Amino acid sequence: MIARTLVLAVSVLVSVSIAKPADAAQCGGDFNTFVAAVSRDAAAAGISQSVISQALGGVQLDQAVLNFDRRQRGTFRKSFEQYVATRVGAGRIKIGRAMLQRHASLLSRIERQFGVPPQILVAIWGLETDFGKGDMGKLPVFRVLATMAHDCRRTELFQTELMAALKIVQRGDLRLNDMIGAYAGEIGQTQFLPSSYIKYGVDYDGNGHVDLRHSVPDVLASTANLLKTNGWKAGGDYHQGSANFDAMREWNRSEVYRQTIAYFADKLIGR
Repeated sequence: MIARTLVLAVSVLVSVSIAKPADAAQCGGDFNTFVAAVSRDAAAAGISQSVISQALGGVQLDQAVLNFDRRQRGTFRKSFEQYVATRVGAGRIKIGRAMLQRHASLLSRIERQFGVPPQILVAIWGLETDFGKGDMGKLPVFRVLATMAHDCRRTELFQTELMAALKIVQRGDLRLNDMIGAYAGEIGQTQFLPSSYIKYGVDYDGNGHVDLRHSVPDVLASTANLLKTNGWKAGGDYHQGSANFDAMREWNRSEVYRQTIAYFADKLIGR
């Protein structure tokens, strides 16, 4: 989540249902050797050879991804006032209010099921990708994740993300050419990391797949599911100091970002 600013690179880090083998690939060293070891781990975890070869065949290390990751540490050094001024303007508020109206029935149904109010979901959606119309990232997810997993600073974390990304393709949620994301492998309209995609994704349009790139019902319901699973209480306050503000920490650990979500949500409903 939060692709372009990367906020801690991975603000939502969760376990994935594919267990990483005890003899997981060793980071560093020759990149192709590492990818071959990851491929063996994936096969042992039940990923088909077809998916492995399509996703990892010919994948190359991307130094630009590593450079970006190193630059982005500590992104949120701005005060809330400085940050919100760059993210929540009159234009975005106007479009957000239109989205509340356009998707009112869907958002109401999601609130009844998950307890998360429409303005919070629309605020997150707007901040992440301008309601699905903005930049969802332009980088091949498997190249990004393989690069980050090979780097020894957080190899276990990103090997887990890589396995989750392979599972997304294996179960048919997204095609390989839809696996395009941001600098930490975030995917879709609210920028889920692959492990979050697997853990929290909801097939809310009922087509048999969790599609967080193209399906607005899946996007919004999955976002609500993440918050509910992590302690969101229906009808509760969501401002700083509240339990729901803390529940949003699973979305993003930055207090400034969570304050911005709450501020934007208030603006959307005229507070």
